[in-house]
Amino acid sequence: MPDRTLWTWIAIGWIGFAVLPWYVIEDGFWSLAWIADGYPFAADYAPAAIQAARGAAPWLAPIALFLLLPLATIGRRRADPLVSLLLIAAGIGGLAWVFGQGFTIGISGWRYEWLDASFGALESRQFGMGYGALVVCAAFLFMLTQGIAARGVMGGDVFVTGAIGLVVSLVGVFILFPVIGILLNALADDSGALSLATFVAKFTDAKIWGLGCFGGRLSCGAAWNSLFLAILVGAGTTLLGLVFALAATRSRLRATRWLRALTILPIITPPFVIGLAIILLFGASGGVTRLLAHVFDIPESRWIYGLPGIWLAQMLAFTPIAFLVLIGVVDGVSPSLEEAAQTLRADGWKTFTRVSLPLMKPGLANAFLLGFIESMADFGNPLVLGGNYEVLSTEIFFAIVGAQNDAGMAAVLALVLLTFTLSAFFAQRFWLGRSAYTTVTGKGDSGQHVMMPRRVRWPVYTVCFGWLGLTLVIYAMIAFGSIVHTWGLDHSLTLRHYVNAFGIEFGRHGLQWTGAAWNSFWTTVTIAAVAAPLTAGIGLLTAYLLARQQFAGKQFFEFGTMLSFAIPGTVIGVSYILAFNVPPFELTGTGAILVLCFIFRNMPVGVRAGIAAMAQIDRSLDEAALTLGARSAHSIRKVILPLIRPAILAALVYSFVRAMTAISAVIFLVSAEYDMATSYIIGRVENNDYGLAIAYSTVLIFVMLGAILLLQWLVGKRRLRREQPALVPAAEPGR
Repeated sequence: MPDRTLWTWIAIGWIGFAVLPWYVIEDGFWSLAWIADGYPFAADYAPAAIQAARGAAPWLAPIALFLLLPLATIGRRRADPLVSLLLIAAGIGGLAWVFGQGFTIGISGWRYEWLDASFGALESRQFGMGYGALVVCAAFLFMLTQGIAARGVMGGDVFVTGAIGLVVSLVGVFILFPVIGILLNALADDSGALSLATFVAKFTDAKIWGLGCFGGRLSCGAAWNSLFLAILVGAGTTLLGLVFALAATRSRLRATRWLRALTILPIITPPFVIGLAIILLFGASGGVTRLLAHVFDIPESRWIYGLPGIWLAQMLAFTPIAFLVLIGVVDGVSPSLEEAAQTLRADGWKTFTRVSLPLMKPGLANAFLLGFIESMADFGNPLVLGGNYEVLSTEIFFAIVGAQNDAGMAAVLALVLLTFTLSAFFAQRFWLGRSAYTTVTGKGDSGQHVMMPRRVRWPVYTVCFGWLGLTLVIYAMIAFGSIVHTWGLDHSLTLRHYVNAFGIEFGRHGLQWTGAAWNSFWTTVTIAAVAAPLTAGIGLLTAYLLARQQFAGKQFFEFGTMLSFAIPGTVIGVSYILAFNVPPFELTGTGAILVLCFIFRNMPVGVRAGIAAMAQIDRSLDEAALTLGARSAHSIRKVILPLIRPAILAALVYSFVRAMTAISAVIFLVSAEYDMATSYIIGRVENNDYGLAIAYSTVLIFVMLGAILLLQWLVGKRRLRREQPALVPAAEPGR
C-alpha cells in the first residue's frame, strides 16, 4: 500500500480542487475576506470543481481525472511498477494540463490568435491562479516525485526526490521563467520580431566593449569597467572578510562581539546613504578634502567620483557578506590538524599557510564569487558615485527607464553581465577542483584553535582597526546628518526629521501613528520577516542537495540557483513585471511578488554559505545516521543543521537585511498599498528632503541591528566539543 505521505497529498489535491478558490483573490493573497463574501458560489471565489460544474470554466474539469488516477494504486504494493507509473502519469499530466490551460486562456479568452481562429471565440475568460491552483500544483508535483522515488531514483528516498522536485520547480517558475522572458528581448528588433542581426549589432556596440581608456579617454566600455571593478571588489572583500574572521576567532581580542557588530554595519544601510556619506567626506567640498586642503595645501578635486568612489563604497557594503561566509569556515577548521602540524615542529607561519589557509579554500572561493557577483549587480553605488565610469548595471537601468527606452539593449547588457558571472562561477569550481576540505567529523575534537602567527597578527589588527575606524566615521556622519536642519548647510541640532517620519500622538481614538514613514516601515518589516526564513530555508535545502546528493543536471541546477543573483535588480524587477502581470500568474502590485522577489534574489547567499559549511562536514555523519535508521529529513534536522549554524545565521541575516534595504528591483515592484522603505527614502531624496531620508535610514539601521541580535540568540552557536575558548599561542620560528 502507498504510504501516508501519498494519501496526504492526494487529500490536499482534492482540497485545492473542490474547496479553495481557484483564481487569485483581488483583496490580496493574505486576505481571508472571501470566506464571508459569497463563498463558495461567488464567481470570483468559487473552487475549480464548482467553476467546472456550472460551465463557467469547463476547461478545469479534466483536472479531476488526474486527481483520481492515483486512487488506482489502492491494493497494490509500493514496489509494483504500476504504482510508480500511475503516480508519474498523474503528476506530469496534471501539471501539464494546469499550466497548459493557464497559458492558453487569459483575461480576454484565447491568448493566441491561431487558437481563436481554430476554435472560435470563448464566451468565458479566466484570471490568474490562486489558492486552489497553487495547492493542486503542489499535490501533482509531490505525486510525481513519489512516483520517481518508487522507481528507485535517489535510493528511493522520498524526501530527497521531493526536495529536488520542489527546488527545481521554484527555480524554474520564479527564476528561469522571468529571466528567459526578458532575455528573449535581446533578439527582438523594434517591431518585436526576432532578429539575429539586431542582436549582433547591439552586442558588439563600442559602448560595451570599447577600449578607449587605452587611447586617452576617461574609461573603457561598460563591460570592461564592470569586470575590472568586480575583480578588485571580489579580491578586496575576500581579503577583508578573512581579516575580520581571523580577528574574531583567532585572537585574544575581548571586544569580538563589538567587532562583529561593527563589521556588519554597512550591510544594514541603504547603499546610497553610504555613498552620500562618502561624498560629504571625500567630495570636492567634503570634510576630509577641506581638511587636507587647509593643512597640507592639497587642492580640492572630484577624485572620489568614478572607480575609486565606487570601489570604496562597494568594499564597505560587501565586505560583511564575505565575513558572514568566512567566519564559520575559519572557525570550522579542526584544531587537531593545526596541533598535529605544530607537533611535527611546524612554526606558526607554516601551520597557517600550509594547514589552516588551504582548508579555508571553499569559503574563500565562495566569498570571492559572492563579492564578484554583488559588484557586477550593484546599482545604488555606481548611480551615486559613478561619474563618467560606466558600468553594466547602471547602463541597463538607463536603457530601461531612460529616453531610449530600449528593453532589447537592456537584455543584451544583462546577457554580457551574465557571461562574466558564469565565467567567475566556473573559474571558482576549477580552482576548488576535487580536493577534500573535511574538518568536522564524527570524532570528538577537544583541541583549541591556534592563534594567528605574529607576522599575520599585526597586519590583521592594523587593517581591521583602520577599516573599522573609517566605518565609524562614516556612520557618525550619517547619525549627525539625521539631527541637523540641513546636512552640509545648517548644522543646528533638531529632531524634527524623526518627528515628521515617526511621530506618535495620543488622541481621542487612542494611539495614532501620525508619522509619514510608518506605512512603508511596517510594510517593509512584515515583508522582510516573511521572506527571511523562507529564503534561508530554500537556500540551505538547495545547498544540501548540491553538497550531499548526486543527480542528473546538477550543474545546470546549480547555475539556475545563481542566475537571479547574477542579474541586476533592475532587470529582475522588470522581468517580474512582464512575467507576473498577466495570467496565469497575476502578482503585480501585491505583497507576494515582493516576498518572492526577495526569496529568489537573495537565496544564493544561503546556498553558497551552506555549501561552504557542508564542505567541512564529513559525509560519514550523514551515513551513520542513515545506517541507524534515520530518514534524510531527520538526519538533516539532528545532524547537519546544528553543525551549520553559522551558515544558517548568515542566510537569515543577509536575507532579512537585503529585504529591508533593497533598491533596484523594489522600484519596479512597489505599489500604493505595498510601499517599501527604500522607495520612500528615494522619494525623499528626490524632493531634497535629505534629513528625513537619513533619519529614516538611521532608524532602519537600529531596527536591523536588533533583528540581527535576535537572530543570533535564536540560532545559537555551533558546538564542536572544544573544551575551552582559549587560544593556543602559535609557535614562532626559533622556539
